[in-house]
Amino acid sequence: MSTRHHTSALSARDTCLDADLKLLIDAVGEAGDLAMTFFGHAPRTETKPDGTSVSEADFAVDALLKERLISGGGSYGWLSEESEDNLDRLGKSRVWVVDPIDGTRAFLKGKPEWTISAALVEDGRPRLAAVFNPATGEFYQAARGSGAFLNGTRIAVPEPVQLEGCRLAASAAQFRPGRWDRPWPEIETVWVNSIAYRLALVAAGKCDGTVSLSGKSDWDVAAAHLLVDEAGGVVTTHRGQPLVYNRENTRHSSIVSAGPALHAALIERTLHATI
Repeated sequence: MSTRHHTSALSARDTCLDADLKLLIDAVGEAGDLAMTFFGHAPRTETKPDGTSVSEADFAVDALLKERLISGGGSYGWLSEESEDNLDRLGKSRVWVVDPIDGTRAFLKGKPEWTISAALVEDGRPRLAAVFNPATGEFYQAARGSGAFLNGTRIAVPEPVQLEGCRLAASAAQFRPGRWDRPWPEIETVWVNSIAYRLALVAAGKCDGTVSLSGKSDWDVAAAHLLVDEAGGVVTTHRGQPLVYNRENTRHSSIVSAGPALHAALIERTLHATI
């Protein structure tokens, strides 16, 4: 069972955010319990227009989170992978950004490589975050300026200073020679389906970094981005561009994340990727 942690370390000038943090942790924990009632039980699925699968579990978790988070009060916007986008969110300073189940493919295969990911984004940056893997009991949380935690214990990114020998949460296929102007040094790759989980593993020091050269949406990365930030790491596109959330276009070209020194080394390589 995961340890869900709440702290009042947020600035006293904004006590409503402290209440939002508790609300977020409770809601994501409850959503995890709900998701586990479907996990391993062949939930009904359908195919979305982009060819990916979505299940009744995704919709059920989405509905629960929307009810809990929006009912918590405040004039907050809503952006979720499984809800119709309402561009009214663009006029909101604070927006809940949610992926009910990040890693649906793994979820449907019964693999414990999926997460529930939720963030409160304020003026384009994640301010509060929770990423929960109910199948493994890992509950990650962060509040800007207050650190990142796994099951109540503060976490920090590792800081290897060179690429050779580093452990990346990434697909090995990305590093095939034809995609790069020069070969990569020997690295270890570890694959999990959820990008939020990959970033959380970096934040917790379980992997040195992650590289994903495919497009991602706000809901995929907003929460885990804050985990990495608060754990002392960096998250950008493969060209080193910062990620800004709650824009009309919610897509990001790619993700590269690691501690500062390794991130710089990764960007030096990924700048020349052909994608």
